Amino acid sequence: MKFSCEKILLQNAVATASRTVATKSSIPALEGVLLQANSNLTISGYNMQTGIRTTLETDITEPGSLVLPAKLFGEIIRRLPDDIVTFTSDPNLNVKLACGDATYNILALSADDYPELPEVENEHSVHIQQKTLRSIIGETSFAVSTDEVRPVHTGSLFEITQNELTVVSVDGFRLALRREPLNNTEKQTNEPNETANNITPSNQENIIFKFVAPGNALNEVEKICEDTDEPAMITLGNRHLLFEVGKTQLICRRLEGEFLDYKAAIPRANPISVITETRAMMNSIDRVSVVISDKQKSPIRCIFNNNQVTMSAKTGTGEAKDICKITGDGNGLEIGFNNRYLMDALKYAPADTVKIELNTGISPCIITPVDGAEKFLYMVLPVRLKNN
Repeated sequence: MKFSCEKILLQNAVATASRTVATKSSIPALEGVLLQANSNLTISGYNMQTGIRTTLETDITEPGSLVLPAKLFGEIIRRLPDDIVTFTSDPNLNVKLACGDATYNILALSADDYPELPEVENEHSVHIQQKTLRSIIGETSFAVSTDEVRPVHTGSLFEITQNELTVVSVDGFRLALRREPLNNTEKQTNEPNETANNITPSNQENIIFKFVAPGNALNEVEKICEDTDEPAMITLGNRHLLFEVGKTQLICRRLEGEFLDYKAAIPRANPISVITETRAMMNSIDRVSVVISDKQKSPIRCIFNNNQVTMSAKTGTGEAKDICKITGDGNGLEIGFNNRYLMDALKYAPADTVKIELNTGISPCIITPVDGAEKFLYMVLPVRLKNN
């Protein structure tokens, strides 16, 4: 194999593919990146759960394929001067890297030892702007569960209709939901596999397809997406998912199981509705959270009154209190929250002003847009307060 390309292009491609390289594996090749030089150079990383392959244009004079240790290769490329990198390997898998006055000689592994990434059948696909997909993932992934007792909740639910994408994450204490309009959903003409797609026709008539994507894979998709109007494509296969962003593909397994019926879980008949500036309430939470720590835990006690909410926290360290201005009357409702869960819901809400819906001191808090469009919805379960 022999090729040459700009150092920065090679560095970015290696860094991208290395995100899904196995740190430790019984298959040594999986601790490396696969290089395949044909018409273009493709670099792949795979950990048997999630794989990334990215393609870059290079000047290829001798095609071939091999595997290089991901960490070592990445460190070498990062330290090379900003110049053209020349990559050469011989039949014995001896690799020479040259750039400027720097040269390295390292030993590769055979590409035959590298497991093939899964092929994803195109049952359904949808296009969405990269910046939109990135924001949707970022504004819901914080609520993905880390509890392996319910593996399906360690991912986010994607529901696609003809005109809309809905993404939902839950972890047993909170729920994050984002919606975005679509106008380019693609569906293959072959007969849909409703069992494989987990579609329930009785109550999801408008859903073309849905799936649960692993949270760790979505975090990588978020990093790959750029702040651009260029499209990303999501393809649903029988057992796997394919996210295509520019010249980079991410392949992961779908999570199977019964995801929470989020529509039934969200209480809608809430008699109390107030409006607050997102940043102002976050500042109040931050002030009273100073006395809370991992060792000194305490819920934030909130008392919603007319045009203000009083927040307080008390631990063995001390006591803190602050008042946040709101619009509306909370009728003196007293309710407690985990400070981090409430802060996250406000932090990731894509609006400067939000509506907060409440019912009782043991009912969930619902955070939505002020205009009622429900482009986003965050639900936070309360914490039972002890009597003073």
